[in-house]
Amino acid sequence: MTTPTSRLLEMLELLQTRPLVTGREIADELDVDGRTVRRDVAALQRLGIPVEGERGVGGGYRLRPGFRLPPLMLSDDEATAIVLGLTAARRLGLGEASGAEGALSKIHRVLPDVLRRRVEALEAALVFTARAPRAAPPAGETTLLLADAIRRRRRVRVEYRSFAGEETERDLSAYGLVVHAGRWYLAAHDHVREALRTFRVDRIRAARIDDEAAVPPPDGFDALAHVSRSLARVPWPWEIEVLLELPIEDARRRVPQTLAELAEADDATLLRMRASSLDWAASFLAGLGCAFHVRKPDELRVSMRVLAQNLANWSRSAPGPVR
Repeated sequence: MTTPTSRLLEMLELLQTRPLVTGREIADELDVDGRTVRRDVAALQRLGIPVEGERGVGGGYRLRPGFRLPPLMLSDDEATAIVLGLTAARRLGLGEASGAEGALSKIHRVLPDVLRRRVEALEAALVFTARAPRAAPPAGETTLLLADAIRRRRRVRVEYRSFAGEETERDLSAYGLVVHAGRWYLAAHDHVREALRTFRVDRIRAARIDDEAAVPPPDGFDALAHVSRSLARVPWPWEIEVLLELPIEDARRRVPQTLAELAEADDATLLRMRASSLDWAASFLAGLGCAFHVRKPDELRVSMRVLAQNLANWSRSAPGPVR
């Protein structure tokens, strides 16, 4: 349920974006009745916002022609930071695209004209080298509720849909939110399973905060490390163990935490990971730039030989330099 203040802001947004809006349209947009609409219009008028009403067929509410909210006084650096942040959030899937678009639209309306034109030019010129991830942004209301539960150390009850489509209710003590590759993850203690678990936030269908206190996390708990380990252990069909001829400090710089688990093994590093494709795993290992020994599975050695043969064939067939 929206608060009266947020509802007034939503109404003001409607009035700014449309030349005329009926009471019924406002009521439908804000999910309120006609009496609440009239009361909120009066509240805006008391605040000095010139909302005018027109009676009769085709009537409704509008802002007095020529009225504009005062410009948002941002420096060039501040405006650039906001635009970059919202554009990156939209690109990286850190929030719903409609939310980023709406925020940018509001900022454009209240920037001084000269700065607005410069900001629009930045948006048009800005491109990213990396491909956008296949994002699955959660509902903003859900992420805010989870963050509030973490801050207040309260349990949260959620309706959750698993990867297989199973619908369950969970009682959680939430510890942290982690964003990886356009997806949001929640690290939490699951009171049904009595164990630490990782949940995809976009699969949470409903959530509410309980009055009951959350159980504290284990000593030294790190939400990022927990989620990274969870992602590295996703039960893909192939379980891989490889001994890298590399000190573990160097291995950690080359191998993302979300892809594999690393452990010291004398002067080498033991890499454990799961993968859906051995051909992909062979390419990944070849790109680490170090010698390694495959412990398992034997089929990975076949993929490595095929990769090596393909590279040799492609190298021989490559055209010579143009003269």
